[in-house]
Amino acid sequence: MNYDVTVDQILDSIGGLDNIRNAEHCATRLRIILKDNDKANAEKAKEINEISGYFYQSGQHQFIIGSGKVSHVYDTLKRALGGEFESQDFKQDTFANLTASQKVVRTLADILIPLIPALVTTGLLMGLRGMMLHSGIEFSPELLALFSMLTDTAFAFLPVLIAYSAAKKFGGNAIIAIVVGLMMVAPQLPNAWVVANGGAEPMVVNLLGISFPLVGYQGTVLPAIFAGWFVSYLERNLRRFIPSSMDLIFTPFLTITIAVFVILFGFGPLLQNIEHGCTSLVRMALDLPMGIGYILYGAVQQMIVITGLHHALGVIEIGLLNETGLNPLQPLGTASMAGQFGAAIAVATLLKDKLKKSNAYSASISTLFGITEPLLFGVNLQYGKVFAFGMVGGAVGGLMTYLLSISATGMGITFIPGILLYSHSLSAVFGYLTVIASAFVTAFCLTRAYNPIKKA
Repeated sequence: MNYDVTVDQILDSIGGLDNIRNAEHCATRLRIILKDNDKANAEKAKEINEISGYFYQSGQHQFIIGSGKVSHVYDTLKRALGGEFESQDFKQDTFANLTASQKVVRTLADILIPLIPALVTTGLLMGLRGMMLHSGIEFSPELLALFSMLTDTAFAFLPVLIAYSAAKKFGGNAIIAIVVGLMMVAPQLPNAWVVANGGAEPMVVNLLGISFPLVGYQGTVLPAIFAGWFVSYLERNLRRFIPSSMDLIFTPFLTITIAVFVILFGFGPLLQNIEHGCTSLVRMALDLPMGIGYILYGAVQQMIVITGLHHALGVIEIGLLNETGLNPLQPLGTASMAGQFGAAIAVATLLKDKLKKSNAYSASISTLFGITEPLLFGVNLQYGKVFAFGMVGGAVGGLMTYLLSISATGMGITFIPGILLYSHSLSAVFGYLTVIASAFVTAFCLTRAYNPIKKA
């Protein structure tokens, strides 16, 4: 790739160097925020030969360049700008360009994504424990208790982690948020899991003649996000009238006291019920007869990715893991990816132009590690019915997920890395691979048979 020529072509398609407000890159894409989006020419951007594709999403003009090459293009662009962009805060610039619904989803993602390593580790440990138990290894009560500590702690104290992450996102005191999060799962409150299993009753508190049934918030997401935001809001506003000489004592005292009261007796139970309701709706959809829910989700999950709303699904996945210990959305998401992957690889095999073929393969490979945007925008959405064939493949993978009863023990990783979430048994691993293969082969064969390149 001639990086200077590529940058020149990119600049020509977005209205020149002076129209750039900010830029950054990820593993495969150059992301640019413009001062005036009306100056961008999408047709010119899509005609650049050296890139795999172009799309505009979440306030960003995204050029799919490929792993390795994208960093060189970014460096070349930065040199052309004299080393610095007009604005240094790319996330803030991106956020300012989003719609209200996109801002909500982006906020959820910014809060939950930092927690994924802990949740992935918990899922892997659950799988390891299951594998060892299935293989006949006997644990003493003490060792089993220690293993339970490894697998259960992250979810038991999840509100603490989320409140901390939310407070950082909203600019509040993270330590105060941690304290409030700990109070939400304090041992003085009946454990939510024990109450749900009938092993305990809610604590009933009478306040102003009204009875409030209270339980802990183990494994919940929305109440903890509210806690992080509310702590930040209270702290910021209390400082407006509390004298600086008294700030160290009275601001945290009032913040913690008011926040805990509002959470326990106000928004906490409401948000807890909303979250349980959303999880129950998903479970009801998945329980539809003949695997209809599985088929539909496997078909449309990558359509959700196109809109950017997939980041909000983390709340549902955490809810499923919290309530059932299993996550059926992980294999269904992977099935949807595998369907689109099969369709894209079929397109790549049909292309005659060597550069286009190379770009199609390059845009597709990142799917193996759970990154599908380059494939979707760079290949499948550009060739007629290819995306629809990918959806059919995802639907077939969804059906196989239903027939084989495949569920993950965690979340956050998909496709090849996702195999680790099925390590509790060989049958689960083979089932997961069967889901991937069925989706891939279906979409590949349909695309090859239709031959969108010949019809273009």
